[in-house]
Amino acid sequence: MDEDMKTKIKNYRTAPFDARFPNQNQTRNCRQNYLDFYRCEKKLKSSGQDPYICKWYKLVFTSMCPTEWVKRWDDQRENGTFPGKI
Repeated sequence: MDEDMKTKIKNYRTAPFDARFPNQNQTRNCRQNYLDFYRCEKKLKSSGQDPYICKWYKLVFTSMCPTEWVKRWDDQRENGTFPGKI
């Protein structure tokens, strides 16, 4: 794994600017990082690789998203009713 990414994860403080979401409303950014985390984790686990690198997305969405949203999305994923493609 890239040492630079390990250092970024270790020194994480808050979500950095993401040019894909330039507006003040960061709802889409929150949701996209949630999706990216579970997509990354699913892909790396299925190929037998260490999903540690995916932790970056989790750090970002946990610092941006309201806890209630994450809990609801987690419940929806467990129940098979999540409205996103993971």
